Amino acid sequence: MRPPPEDRVYAVADGMELLARIYRPAGDGPFPAVLEVHGGAWVNGDRLNNVAIAEALAEAGILVVSVDFRMPPAAMYPAPVADVNRAIRWLKAHAEELGSRPERVGALGTSSGGHMLLLNVLRPHDARYAALRVEGGVAHDATVAFAIVCWPVADPLTRYRAVRERGNERLAEAHRRFWPDEAAMAEGSPQGILERGEPVRTPPLLIMQGTKDDNLTPDMASRFAQAYAMAGGEATLRLFPGMPHAFIAPDPASPGAQRALGMMIDFIRQP
Repeated sequence: MRPPPEDRVYAVADGMELLARIYRPAGDGPFPAVLEVHGGAWVNGDRLNNVAIAEALAEAGILVVSVDFRMPPAAMYPAPVADVNRAIRWLKAHAEELGSRPERVGALGTSSGGHMLLLNVLRPHDARYAALRVEGGVAHDATVAFAIVCWPVADPLTRYRAVRERGNERLAEAHRRFWPDEAAMAEGSPQGILERGEPVRTPPLLIMQGTKDDNLTPDMASRFAQAYAMAGGEATLRLFPGMPHAFIAPDPASPGAQRALGMMIDFIRQP
């Protein structure tokens, strides 16, 4: 039987305790580990957004750590990205205690969480992202063994302009709350980073994308997969016909969600 989920404070930022919810598998390990970063248009949600994903992975023998991070109005880009960077390093520092190993730590992000994760996948040593200290434990960097991104906002500037054209003021306003300006959206764009030819890390990457996702432009995932491959990385793109944005959480027992969860588990378990 698996232990119940456990909450821990992984950091304190601006006087705010940042919590990590830990989902341990049954047994002694060592297990592969996943740092999970939730979505919510950068401004909503918390570490409980993706409980269905975390529980499914833990049942399959994968350690999952789902984290909170600062959001507007408390913090704008790049501070939340730095929280994610620190969370990765925290998990690596505590990996053996939790039943994993630092070299087996990967990460998973959904929607805007996928965006923030991709920035740390590509730029784990960026001085802004890696500026926050991890208390205790052996020092580690934020490189990951693998990454999974589900319906990621891989090109925030393109998404901002698209939602403005569609009249989606809710998402446009979320952009304006998180980003200082459009120049920052371009600088902090995973797609832009690859197209500009910046030096990047490219661990194995799985991208999950529904074909009826009206929160993103239709080709955002495929464009990013192509750019990642051009940069020397191995990106596996899995499309889900007819599925909308964030299709797992509303019905994790549905065939599409079960297929997606199975793909995640197989990807994490591969040598």
